[in-house]
Amino acid sequence: MKQKVLQVHPMDNVMVALVALNKGEQVRHNGADFILVDAVPAKHKFVTQTLQQGDAVIMYGVLVGKAQARVEQGGLITTENLKHAAEPFQYRQTSYAWQPPDLSKFINRTFNGYHRQNGAVGTANYWLFIPTVFCENRNLDVIREALHNELGYAVTGKYKRFTQELANAYRDGEDITGVNLDTQLPGPANRLFKNVDGIKFLNHQGGCGGTRQDAAILGKLLAAYANHPNVGGITILSLGCQHLQVQDLLNDIKLLDPEFDKPLYIFEQQSTQSEEQLVTAAIQKTFSGLVHINQQERKPAPLSKLCIGVKCGGSDGFSGISANPAVGYCSDLVVALGGKILLAEFPELCGVEQDLIDRSANEATAQKFIRLMNVYADQAIKAGSGFHMNPSPGNIKDGLITDAMKSAGAAKKGGSSPVVDVLDYTEPATQPGLSLVCTPGNDVEATTGKAASGATLILFTTGLGTPTGNPVCPTIKIATNSDLAKRMSDIIDIDAGPVIEGEKTIEEMGEAILEYCIKAASGELIPKAVLLNQDDFIPWKRGVSL
Repeated sequence: MKQKVLQVHPMDNVMVALVALNKGEQVRHNGADFILVDAVPAKHKFVTQTLQQGDAVIMYGVLVGKAQARVEQGGLITTENLKHAAEPFQYRQTSYAWQPPDLSKFINRTFNGYHRQNGAVGTANYWLFIPTVFCENRNLDVIREALHNELGYAVTGKYKRFTQELANAYRDGEDITGVNLDTQLPGPANRLFKNVDGIKFLNHQGGCGGTRQDAAILGKLLAAYANHPNVGGITILSLGCQHLQVQDLLNDIKLLDPEFDKPLYIFEQQSTQSEEQLVTAAIQKTFSGLVHINQQERKPAPLSKLCIGVKCGGSDGFSGISANPAVGYCSDLVVALGGKILLAEFPELCGVEQDLIDRSANEATAQKFIRLMNVYADQAIKAGSGFHMNPSPGNIKDGLITDAMKSAGAAKKGGSSPVVDVLDYTEPATQPGLSLVCTPGNDVEATTGKAASGATLILFTTGLGTPTGNPVCPTIKIATNSDLAKRMSDIIDIDAGPVIEGEKTIEEMGEAILEYCIKAASGELIPKAVLLNQDDFIPWKRGVSL
């Protein structure tokens, strides 16, 4: 019989309903019986002992909130009776001992990637268009439509055909409800350049206006993308008069890699005779660059060359007990193999800071994390907000009542290995192991930041369904439950629902996720976000974003 409830940690005084439970229903766990005084929807929690106002609620073994009123044993946890609370944190001298997982299935395994001159290995080979200012977005859109349609990278063809069929039916006086969509997407076989995985465009709203600091941060972000292992060549479009000058961007690129040798073409609109001349020259020169990088081929690389960002979005009450810990086990495998894992979303580390501090490799790493967390939290408070306001209506509806509850489950994606480094926004990951990256919890701002720090794959868990990706970093979607995986199969790559059903262990699912990563890194499998051109890119201006 399927298990109905789960106590995540022995210290917890709440249980998770794995299925919908009725008011008055009796459930048994570890020899104890509980009679529910409320109906408990699946993914939500009930208390295992009567709580008085001010009593602590413990989940994942940490404080996640405090009762705002008396809650009877078997009572449902809600936003009315529980408010966010988290323990204070500080550096303390500890000796963290980590037990790496069994690597027998992955020792000496390789993936086929693109080897760059600086020693990095990409999981894809993209040509990248970068505007230095929002004024060039329209030109990028024109170029995108031309190159994507003619070179085999467009995904809008089926919708254009559908619209054409509707128009034809209307002209012929036919019923348009009888027109069906051709769901076929273009694949690599339709591409002119077989070794170019895509042509990507970093449309953004920055580069001028705002503050000079905004432009400077944007320059570092765009430079990080130009240096990304998955990028083979770059075309830069500039207006000419903007804050972010081309030379500033080039300086940032060289600062990251003094030996930078990728083909890079620059076009400045205010120095050309017309928009038409700018666009045609950019297309022509880029075409020659595509011919050049198409000569690059995938070659074997050790798994230690993987750099994987871990992210959750559209989270639900199952995120912290299925997909996130499974990704966490995959993370531990990658770290034990010598690779890099990037855990970001600082507002979603609220409540688990002490654990991460205690796992830090040295005091300097711990103190940098403490400083960045405190500065970020203070900014939110000064803006009249706070980390406690992070959970979205969708999160709350599906059982994530407080930020600390959400964070304790979200942090599981990073596994249990030591924290070797803490990276501020746009800082590159240089050390093998688990690094913390300062980004907002916002899905796209976070994935944008992970790619800037060097992630060549992103594992993105979701309980509600999140249609997002990244321009240069293939994003793999993992559903926390099988219902979502079936209902939104067009965006989900991996179903972690069997963990909830008791059909797979966390370890088995983690190994399956790594197997998928190896195939995706080799170009053998194309994640749904890549097939759909879900190329979301939002620079963070360092303001308050949760």
